Amino acid sequence: MNTISDVIMVKSERHDVAYVLRICSVAALGGILFGYDTSVISGAIGPLQTFFHLSPAATGWAVSNVVVGCIFGALASGWLAHHLGRRMTLFVCALLFSIQSIGAALAPDFFWFVLYRMLGGVAVGIASAVSPMYMSEVSPKDMRGRALSMEQFAIVFGQVVVFIVNYFIARTASTEWLQTMGWRWMFASEILPCILFCATIFLIPESPRWHMLKGREENARKTLTRISNERHAGSLMNEIRESIGSEEGRSSFGLAGLLRDRNARWIVFVGAAVAALQQVTGINVMMYYAPMVLKTTSGSIQEALFQTIWIGVSMLVGCIVGAWIVDRKGRRPLIQYGSIIMMVSLLVVSWALYSQSTGLLALIGMLGFMFAFGFSWGPVAWILVSEIFPNRFRAIGMSVAVASNWAANFMVAQGFPMISQNAWLNAHFHGAFSMWLFAALGAVAMWFVMRYVPETKGISLEKIEATMMSLAPVRHAPIPDEIDTDGVKSPLTPSR
Repeated sequence: MNTISDVIMVKSERHDVAYVLRICSVAALGGILFGYDTSVISGAIGPLQTFFHLSPAATGWAVSNVVVGCIFGALASGWLAHHLGRRMTLFVCALLFSIQSIGAALAPDFFWFVLYRMLGGVAVGIASAVSPMYMSEVSPKDMRGRALSMEQFAIVFGQVVVFIVNYFIARTASTEWLQTMGWRWMFASEILPCILFCATIFLIPESPRWHMLKGREENARKTLTRISNERHAGSLMNEIRESIGSEEGRSSFGLAGLLRDRNARWIVFVGAAVAALQQVTGINVMMYYAPMVLKTTSGSIQEALFQTIWIGVSMLVGCIVGAWIVDRKGRRPLIQYGSIIMMVSLLVVSWALYSQSTGLLALIGMLGFMFAFGFSWGPVAWILVSEIFPNRFRAIGMSVAVASNWAANFMVAQGFPMISQNAWLNAHFHGAFSMWLFAALGAVAMWFVMRYVPETKGISLEKIEATMMSLAPVRHAPIPDEIDTDGVKSPLTPSR
């Protein structure tokens, strides 16, 4: 039989789930633009290669130049998010996306095309850090996985939408029209989600944790009360206040502070490694170059674009599965099982390429890979990167981690065309070599997470630091000497 105090406590912990999901869905529009902008190139790369007379290296640059912008955007995201706030920074992203969409569509030559795409990359880099940062800061701990999964769902949804748009633009078009005008329409179509993002971004509140960092506690209390209730808001504000610490902690935790803090150095290293390893699994070969890979087995660019839609749909289904189970099963099991399925799927694709099969074997392997990535590395990497950094250096930590993600993305995007079009490798392996390489790197990525990343399911952002340090090498281990906010001695505290 519940006591009155038990009933009050249960009631105090209830959250307005619909409200949280609603404001996260608006922030997730940044993810839709992220997916749309990075994947629009998949349908345009063939016509662009012909229109601008691109070599294999230049073809890689046409794809990967946007990633250079992403790196700069990610590095700038921490400063922008700290000084402008999470919401205003997302609005800046929406403006940059809009400029890029029109500019790339109207580019008179390859130089201007690259310039506008890099500008769009800056927007992607900022959005890829700030959108999940915002979601993690407004989401209660028991639904943070579901809320952050919306970011990956939004990214994949944007990719599926652009795959469909690209297919319908190219479906009945002549090769000549695609090479002169079709690719321009593909880039111009991005303006519609840009307008939607600009129109809705100010319908959501600013992050309460950013308000706390700035000393605007009443604003933070108002948002947290709306998310849950006044009692829970007061309790959480106390935890946030303690995690921020002194007035010095309220200032921007910059590079100097990061270098002085051994816990921060280790956690940022782990976050950056997880973010980079997501890319070396080979995901963006599927997203950027799927039509080029499938064209060798499907026979035409139109059929390859049609098959690419189903690759995106497969990943979308995986994202739905991941969002459903991530707060039930945790982060680590999804990474483990997803990695194994991804490696097996890559071996299937490699066999189809190596044996020069003209059937659906390559597509089946890609579908399996995308589904597994959709429920594992896709959402979980972004969830981990969004929740493993303590409040005092979350902005700079996510900035470094997301920049490392895009740096790895650049290496994959730039290097794949040169590997896939290498005459010696093609003569001996028929395109299978890169799939073997990514399968091996996937094994390394799984090992790293299982060795150095603890389970973070159900842990509040204010208590994440001790959890992260529990798997750190001995030389980085902290020597805590305090009681946590629940009054329970930390498991890392030495016995007296």
